[in-house]
Amino acid sequence: MVQQLLKHREALLAAVIVLMIIAIGTRVPSFIAPGNLVEMFNDTSILIILALGQMMVLLTKGIDLSMAANLALTGMIVALINFNYPEVPVWALLILATALGLVMGVINGLLVWKMGIPAIVVTLGTMSIYRGIIFLLSGGGWVNSNQMGADFLGLPRASVLGLPVLSWCAIAALLLVGYFLRYSRTGRALYTAGGNATAAYYTGINAGKMQFVSFCLSGALAGFCGYLWISRFAVAYVDVANGFELQVVAACVIGGISTMGGTGRVLGCLCGALFLGVINNALPVIGVSPFWQMAISGTVIVIAVLLNERGNKRKGRLILRDAALARQKQAVRS
Repeated sequence: MVQQLLKHREALLAAVIVLMIIAIGTRVPSFIAPGNLVEMFNDTSILIILALGQMMVLLTKGIDLSMAANLALTGMIVALINFNYPEVPVWALLILATALGLVMGVINGLLVWKMGIPAIVVTLGTMSIYRGIIFLLSGGGWVNSNQMGADFLGLPRASVLGLPVLSWCAIAALLLVGYFLRYSRTGRALYTAGGNATAAYYTGINAGKMQFVSFCLSGALAGFCGYLWISRFAVAYVDVANGFELQVVAACVIGGISTMGGTGRVLGCLCGALFLGVINNALPVIGVSPFWQMAISGTVIVIAVLLNERGNKRKGRLILRDAALARQKQAVRS
């Protein structure tokens, strides 16, 4: 039964999401209005993009807990530049934010790859460092909407074919990452490096280098989201997105991305993020206490982890069984 659920994880999640939306809509009809559904997807867009970056790190048996701090630092830098140098075009700030995020990803990747420090230790450390740098740059102050330019604030809100640009950014990220993981040699190597390090070694894949690549991509996406977050919420301060990295990891785990590496799909990542997005939007609408919201989200995450681990153990038993059968056949032949 568990194996059947795991095999159709994305379909099950998609069905649960639809049922939740319908159930909430019967109680609050405005919840299923097209405009509200578009806004709900838009609210989840940044989580989707960050979850895609985290997914690539998890595929290589790593984890990036510095994503939210990366986002906050790049967001603060571009907000300060926009405030002090309003003539700098928005596209240049967007490129700068992505480049800065990439640099922070390179730092994480090098420490994990070349120094051999566990990813969780590295990213916990850099998370604190990045938050400290934000405080030094801002002096503990805020950059609010009155100090930001109209173009800076307007880009994510601009509508194209009925969807905000922010939503289109999430859709583009899904398509690009999906293509990268499915059709590029490097993308497939991420799966091999995390799923079977021995096989990766004998096929010429450097598992450490793949972890480095995944951290670079994760950092670049986090930096890209730095601009999107600040411009959408029109405020930059030290604690922007504080704790959001846990939501990102949760979206991946719920979507079936294994923390043991080598397992996960972009569709599952999308469903996990949308699941959390619907919960975060739906529970306040029906008057559920914030404490119960946390409890419900936590329960879902624990169940998802248990399902993932059950699947990993099952795969391990199958591998051992196949190996034993192969030895038996070899013994019969000899």
